[in-house]
Amino acid sequence: MQYNFVEYWKNLNLYGIIDLFVIALVLAVMVTFFIYKKNIKVLLLLIIGVLLEVLVNVLSDLIGGEALAVSKYLVHYIVLLEIVASGVVYQNDFKNIFARVSKLKYLDTHTSDDDLRDATAEILTACQDMSKQDVGAIIIIDSQGDIHENILDTGTTLNATLSAPLLISIFNTKAPLHDGAVIVRGNKIISAGCFLTLTQRNVNKEMGTRHRAAIGVTEDTDVLSIVVSEETGIISVVKHGEIKRYMTMDRLKDEIEDAFGISANALAMRQQGRDKKRRKHKSRYDI
Repeated sequence: MQYNFVEYWKNLNLYGIIDLFVIALVLAVMVTFFIYKKNIKVLLLLIIGVLLEVLVNVLSDLIGGEALAVSKYLVHYIVLLEIVASGVVYQNDFKNIFARVSKLKYLDTHTSDDDLRDATAEILTACQDMSKQDVGAIIIIDSQGDIHENILDTGTTLNATLSAPLLISIFNTKAPLHDGAVIVRGNKIISAGCFLTLTQRNVNKEMGTRHRAAIGVTEDTDVLSIVVSEETGIISVVKHGEIKRYMTMDRLKDEIEDAFGISANALAMRQQGRDKKRRKHKSRYDI
């Protein structure tokens, strides 16, 4: 396909403006995605490739004839290769995006704040007990339903009310599900024994497979990972790929409540939203 960028700009019309708007929108989505993934190098590589293709095409149009014909095709296919390679590298992210759009996950939205506080207390009790006994564990709090079905399918479906004894029994070294992760939504353990994708980043050598899995799942989803080290009993939490170690019970409580949306800040924001709706509703009737 031949592009004449010089003529394109000379004859820019309404359709051309719409074309430019779509391009700008695609670029904005790309920039947002790669900033979220904290991989600016890949984004810069793609932008450089696109700009180089535009530059080569413009120079070819200005010179005329079949000038730079080989360079045009070479740069074009290099850009295509970059796009395909990015799609392969981030295929799990695209799966999660399409899963959200297609609404494949159905969440229990009726869990009360009191139930979530009870669930928080049960998780704290279980983590404290397992930490003292050097029992390894990985608990994923998935409040937004970001964990895809293909991960849940690697484990055993439970849909059981969360309790400290149940968590402790799952991670008992003699239990068949102790090697995998537990997925929690609301006050329910949805699935246990789930296998997660490990992070490809370099991590501290003191951290093993559980920590790599906990980091990996938070790179792709908006979840909170809680890890109890089998070797040291150290409790860690991971969110957005960032790990915090040596958690005390008070700090862990804050992290869990924040993930459940029942922290002081979350409740205050929720109340502000309700007050705003009431004021809007009242002003509508006052008119």
